[in-house]
Amino acid sequence: LFWIHLNMDYPFNLKGILYFPKINTKYDTIEGTIKLYNNQVFIADNIKEVIPEYLLLLKGCIDCPDLPLNVSRSALQNDGFVKKISNYITKKVAEKLSGMCKTDPENYEKYWDDIIKFGCIRDQKFNDKMKDYIIFKNMEGKYVTLPDYLEAGKEKYENNVFYITDEVAQSQYINMFKEQEIDAIYLTHQIDTTFITHLEQRNPEVKFLRIDSELTDNFKETIDENEEKELTEKLSEKFKKATGVENLSVKVEKLKDDKVASMAVLSEENRRMQEMMKMYGMDANMFGGANGATLVLNANHPLVKYVAAHKEDDKNVPLICQQLYDLAMMAHKQLSPDEMTQFIARS
Repeated sequence: LFWIHLNMDYPFNLKGILYFPKINTKYDTIEGTIKLYNNQVFIADNIKEVIPEYLLLLKGCIDCPDLPLNVSRSALQNDGFVKKISNYITKKVAEKLSGMCKTDPENYEKYWDDIIKFGCIRDQKFNDKMKDYIIFKNMEGKYVTLPDYLEAGKEKYENNVFYITDEVAQSQYINMFKEQEIDAIYLTHQIDTTFITHLEQRNPEVKFLRIDSELTDNFKETIDENEEKELTEKLSEKFKKATGVENLSVKVEKLKDDKVASMAVLSEENRRMQEMMKMYGMDANMFGGANGATLVLNANHPLVKYVAAHKEDDKNVPLICQQLYDLAMMAHKQLSPDEMTQFIARS
């Protein structure tokens, strides 16, 4: 992808060349590709102490006469020169990447996910140099910085950043966002869960929200409080009975998009808690019905109106309730084989 020449005389003597190969996701095969020399005498080729961990997918060689010929891992870890070399390489890589962001943005975008996010999380100095060059792909397929995104949407979503993790599963929400001309960014990389936390720690006023985490006022019409309460009670009872989910949380809204009948929303805090529990092998089902998600029903949709207007002995009522529940859940979690069989038969 690109290369960096290293040439330094003070405070230590160092020459080298580092190559950034095209990204190889098999990280287990990339170790030991930078060779370390002392006056052209080979010393080692597995030098995490010299090259920061997130740059281990680099290839190349470094010649540094100031390093001892006989190196052991513990000697390298405690060597002052080694720390300076590591900081120097970090600085050079950050300078190269930030320069590339300005002059060759297309190439910069290609390996942004693989190198830079990991570097920002792992190395404070690297993060400080790259913080103005953190970019996100938006719904138009363009790359924007965090300040650009927040500035563009300050009237509609002040200090909130909406993100997409699965374009297919969240397509219903994406369409709603497009209709209301609200932008969201794609965060589909494995490292993004950690990266979001990292960004929130450094930008405490900014909140990252998954696109299906909550419905802001941009998507809703005002609804009379008494009407909302009455509808919620009536529909909640019918949906609990039809689905068999006793602790189901139901919320009735008048959505601007009358094509959407039902959707499941899960608060960002709940989702992150569940992800953390899964990571540590704990049971996330303790959050209750539908894993803590709230079933949002659109009072403007004809099927929801039908359920509200007809009694439970109408054979269509339980059928519609089950179908709307499954449709909402499909975007939220994978249906079990049994649920999927019933859904297909019912459809």
